[in-house]
Amino acid sequence: MSERLQTLQSRLELYIACESAILDGAQEYSIGSRRLSRADLGEIAKMIGYLEKEIATEKAKTGGGGRNRVLGIVPRDY
Repeated sequence: MSERLQTLQSRLELYIACESAILDGAQEYSIGSRRLSRADLGEIAKMIGYLEKEIATEKAKTGGGGRNRVLGIVPRDY
């Protein structure tokens, strides 16, 4: 497994854990008179989608089915 793929997968796991924490009610909290807000759930969902696409692209590259595959074409004039 490539280093980039490992990095992407570990980042995806962190984002999923973060999303889970927000869904469990950790979006906002207060300490005394201060009210603190964590990351936006919409932004986290976008990043999860982005990371999933990047992981799929990286797996396709290592599997030989990526976008950069070369095909041989022979032009013919009839």
